Amino acid sequence: MKKIALEEHFISPGLIEYWQPTMTDVPKPIYDKIHAALTDFGDMRLSSMDGAGIEKAILSIAGPGVQVEPDAARATAKAAEANDFLANVTSARPDRYLGFAHIALQDPQAAARELERCVRDLGFKGAMINGNSMGAYLDERQFDPFWAKAEELQAPIYLHPADPVQPYASFGSYKELTRATWGWGVETGTHALRMIFGGVFDRFPGALLMLGHLGETLPYLLWRFDSRAKLYGVTLKRQPSEYIKDNIAVTVSGMFSAEPLNCAVAALGGSRVMFSADYPFESAAEAGHFMDDVSLDEALREDICWRNAARILNIPMQG
Repeated sequence: MKKIALEEHFISPGLIEYWQPTMTDVPKPIYDKIHAALTDFGDMRLSSMDGAGIEKAILSIAGPGVQVEPDAARATAKAAEANDFLANVTSARPDRYLGFAHIALQDPQAAARELERCVRDLGFKGAMINGNSMGAYLDERQFDPFWAKAEELQAPIYLHPADPVQPYASFGSYKELTRATWGWGVETGTHALRMIFGGVFDRFPGALLMLGHLGETLPYLLWRFDSRAKLYGVTLKRQPSEYIKDNIAVTVSGMFSAEPLNCAVAALGGSRVMFSADYPFESAAEAGHFMDDVSLDEALREDICWRNAARILNIPMQG
């Protein structure tokens, strides 16, 4: 079945300096393979898409990008440079590639302006934020101008995993628990919950947050969020689960298993779940074959594969 993929990564020349330190413990042959995939926009990437049935891929920077740049002016300039690079890529193959903006939140007003430029002028479909920005999280009131602009533009904000400000002491010597195994899910799920409990979606009810990995475990815990919010006297306009259902959409990136997919669909509804492969960090072929073969109602499969993304992101598709 044809697909739109929402979490497909690349790296621009100006941002390699931020990405390389995250790969220091990766063997050189693997590093070289990933680097080649991230910097290719021709046959390698397109053949991977074709093999998975991906008609269109929304490209986004492989993190952490400028989220770890301490100089706000430099971060803003390098984000704009990366966005211009991506615009050249997407304009060369508009039939296959779309883009998520890379945004420097160190200057929230400049971030709002760059988001508007990317959506209105460059045709991007929203933005991807790679975790906290120099220790600042998206629930903080300094980011209200950015959320106001995202709501105005109806631009989804995809929150991608990144390392926490400090390593979790509870992991101890178990390095294998960090990052994709467990740590990134804890960090990203917590970041999203901060937005919910911090009232971001009360202030900006039209804002849309996207999460990969089928919601970073949030769909599994809806009842408990509501129960504890009541117990602790949380003063939101609605129950936490309602914000998760109404203001969050999720993708299957890196979670190619029927059980979490079924949980996400049951918890959020089939209209809030979309396809992603997380290329090149996951196999596009594995992701595509999973979505083609997993036991689903065919109309729901079509929704997840492409209809939901086409509707939410306003992507013209035939059929």
